[in-house]
Amino acid sequence: MSADPSRSALLTVTGPDHPGVTAQLFTELALVDVEILDVEQVVIRGQLVLGVLLAIRADESEIKHIADRVSAGARVSIESSFDEAATDLAEHRRRRNHVIVLGAPLPATAVAAVASAIADVGGNIDTISRLSSYPVTSLELMVSGAKSAKLREALSTVASQTGVDIAVEKAGLLRRSKRLIVLDVDSTLIQSEVIDSLAAKAGRESEVAAVTAAAMAGELDFGQSLRDRVSVLQGLPASALDEVYDELVLTPGAGTLVRTLKAMGFRCGIVSGGFTQITDRLVTRLDLDFSAANTLEILDGRLTGRLLGELLDRRGKAAALKRFAAQFDIPLSQTVAVGDGANDIDMLATAGLGVAFNAKPVVREQAHAALNQPYLDAILFVLGISHAEIESLDEPAN
Repeated sequence: MSADPSRSALLTVTGPDHPGVTAQLFTELALVDVEILDVEQVVIRGQLVLGVLLAIRADESEIKHIADRVSAGARVSIESSFDEAATDLAEHRRRRNHVIVLGAPLPATAVAAVASAIADVGGNIDTISRLSSYPVTSLELMVSGAKSAKLREALSTVASQTGVDIAVEKAGLLRRSKRLIVLDVDSTLIQSEVIDSLAAKAGRESEVAAVTAAAMAGELDFGQSLRDRVSVLQGLPASALDEVYDELVLTPGAGTLVRTLKAMGFRCGIVSGGFTQITDRLVTRLDLDFSAANTLEILDGRLTGRLLGELLDRRGKAAALKRFAAQFDIPLSQTVAVGDGANDIDMLATAGLGVAFNAKPVVREQAHAALNQPYLDAILFVLGISHAEIESLDEPAN
């Protein structure tokens, strides 16, 4: 005989954690006619908090007697509450979202603002867990009852007001099924813009850097602006490319991000509006699976100021993501793209998860998630991977 779906009971267990509490409670519940709808348990510094939602046919008095017996035997406190209508679990599950909050530091005022915004759009925080305390503090909230679009809009406002990063992802299997990541290079995987560094070798850094900034902000056509910037490199010795590569600094956390995702079976690569003379070396350095970029023409050991082949622009970057996903037989819904400039917008929109990393405003506004932390491995936390899980990958197998 099944439990009556029109009645529910919520048992909340609190007290010192020790072996056998959960077992004793469910052993007692097995003696009466109930159905388990939901269970959440967390232990914080030795203190247990366990919530059990039941659909019940048994009398409320029987449930209360069970709570009293377990409370006395297990030395915990159990509060019981009853409702005429059991939770519509299917609807509850359909409207569940992961909310990741990151900050360095993460102030209590920001967490309070997040909680208030969630409540304002009809959401309920089911669980909160810490993903990391280093290099940033990040929390993962499971939120039910709110639509993703409204939740994302409300929390975007909170992020801009508090300065913390907030990402919203719909709960479900797709979140943990990502299998390919595409990274932009300049000002994403590395801390500089290669074209600006080359221009510095030619004594034209200031004018080129200004054009680069305008193009990345979406104020100029990327393709034409790139050709214009490359033209000023005419006559520069090809050895300048070696010098620029040797001076590159990877963004903090880049190695950890790639190493962790590859250990998890991800295909990892780069799609860049920069140059193959640099990206090919990064592929070898980081053991990446694929890459796409533009190629500088070199004749007689000097740059000609022209590009070879088809230009990899905003549309080209999105097309490259599709091409690599197809090559590895991975649906676009299971891909991640990361970038900072206007030429990344189409690529971010095409991916299952598009992450704006220290990006221009026009990019942040259109991405699925935006990170303003200086650590590239913070993307792992957006994917729901904890710092403890990252560290465990480096531990020897038993």
